Amino acid sequence: MENLLPHTRFYPSNEDFRSSFERDRDRIIHSSSFRRLEYKTQVFLNSSGDYFRTRLTHSLEVSQIARAISKNLGLDSSLSEAIALAHDLGHTPFGHAGGDMLDEVLKENGYKNGFDHNFQSFRVVSKLEKRYKDFDGLNLTFATLEGILKHSYPYDKPFLSDELKSIFKTGFHPSLEAVVVDISDEIAYVSHDIDDGIKYGLISFDTIQENELIKDCMRYVESNEGVCRKDKIFRHRFTSRLISVLVYDVLENSQKIMQQQPQCSCFKSTESLLISHSKDIQSEIKKIKKILFSELYKHKEIQTKMFVGKKCIKTLYECLSSDVNLLPKDLKLRVQNGGKLHRICADFIASMSDRYALSLYNELK
Repeated sequence: MENLLPHTRFYPSNEDFRSSFERDRDRIIHSSSFRRLEYKTQVFLNSSGDYFRTRLTHSLEVSQIARAISKNLGLDSSLSEAIALAHDLGHTPFGHAGGDMLDEVLKENGYKNGFDHNFQSFRVVSKLEKRYKDFDGLNLTFATLEGILKHSYPYDKPFLSDELKSIFKTGFHPSLEAVVVDISDEIAYVSHDIDDGIKYGLISFDTIQENELIKDCMRYVESNEGVCRKDKIFRHRFTSRLISVLVYDVLENSQKIMQQQPQCSCFKSTESLLISHSKDIQSEIKKIKKILFSELYKHKEIQTKMFVGKKCIKTLYECLSSDVNLLPKDLKLRVQNGGKLHRICADFIASMSDRYALSLYNELK
């Protein structure tokens, strides 16, 4: 373990009525990138209907779960909230399929670093958002930036510069609040993907009830709440119960460990996380994710829409990288000032909403 100062700020900031992490949260919420999440795909394309989750609603759900866990573990809920709201800012249009395609085309064109949406989120808040005269980014605290950069393990990505590896100590776990966000992200997407999948008719409770955790939650809703499976609100009550069970498991499994360990230290990435699900629940979550992967994410209707999205991403990159005049004026200026064309094109594509990407694709083709 190594004691670190977690609240170092890269640029001075005048004090106001908010804490540093509350200020981070507000700056993220008021950013252009955050607003665009409303029209970015989570699993179902935004055009599929108004009910389904988008990157924006997903981020809000992650934030709500992370706040609750952090508060009950005696952590800084505002820090968890800020990290949660920013963790998906770097996602491309069309969900993971869009990011995978952008990564693929970059590597096909000789750029071995490709595209990583977690690192892109860090780039958005530290470089691409323009809010100050003298420097780039949103001027967030070190702890918030670290939580965004280290959202996925392993933290020591080969494409990170030596400077970033040194500043953010990639050989160590991030703050406990960042760990909470990572767990909350999993709780949110497992539960809401089941909800959306059943609502859309691509999966059913019959499909997923072979899982013991799912079965227990269904039994609880039927027995303790008196809601039968045919009832319209059964899906909502089930989703609520599943989230509650997963959150309580994290709290019960982590509280005893937290009481025995200092909370202000940074643990090596090779050490076990202080905050986690119990082993039994971890096993059940893996089984649920396996079911969702085979039955929902690989469903023909999802794959058909994602195929269109991937084709859109690939075509946009080919067109934009072949003619700098197709870029917006500010990005064209970045290229003329020595910026890397491939990275600027990737930044532009990643920033697009689904509908803007499709609109530009149709216009170009």
